[in-house]
Amino acid sequence: MKIKHIFFDLDHTLWDFEANSNIAFETIFKKHHVGIDLQKFLNYYRGINQNYWRLYRNEKITKEELRIGRLRDTFVKIKQQFDYELINNLSIDYIEVLPNNNLLFDGTHEILEHLHLKYKLHIITNGFNEVQYKKLDNSGLSKYFDKIITSEDAGVKKPNPKIFKYALDLAEATSKESMMIGDNWEADVMGAINHGIDAIYFNYENKSVGENIKSVNQLIEIKQYL
Repeated sequence: MKIKHIFFDLDHTLWDFEANSNIAFETIFKKHHVGIDLQKFLNYYRGINQNYWRLYRNEKITKEELRIGRLRDTFVKIKQQFDYELINNLSIDYIEVLPNNNLLFDGTHEILEHLHLKYKLHIITNGFNEVQYKKLDNSGLSKYFDKIITSEDAGVKKPNPKIFKYALDLAEATSKESMMIGDNWEADVMGAINHGIDAIYFNYENKSVGENIKSVNQLIEIKQYL
């Protein structure tokens, strides 16, 4: 069946999360006069944040535990003094500042301009509602997408099959006429495939993948599949 609907992940796929997050931390550390080696913090934070998102994705922790825990654990790891008020204020300001910086992966606008003329484009994201809509608006991406599906609206997170069913129902699409594109192997690629949706792995870190998996290192390479 011909593909009619394309579902994109947002963070780490179109929106350069790491680059924008680094700028946000630099901004809020200056605001709160946190005397800290930013690069040292980021080196530890990235892995800790990824682990917290994995737990959140698998329904093991709450949004609040993610928001506070990733900062607290990083400060503990680098032996930076803190109190709860500082961690809470940083976590609030981080969410506020993050969507103000909107660096995108190379080729984002080019590939979306190409695709949205032929297909209905949608977003499926596990990110927080209050941040994701701002990212889309502030980065100029909203105009390309028909439906925005968030895990908070769906009540479950990728790779839970219920979010893919929710997305298909909202878009009035079938699994056979849909394609998922994202950077996360478990949440985006296997989550979609396990629900009968074909997938393209945005493999920007150039990891080893099986030959039977559609994979691209640059967004513009999606043209070879669609």
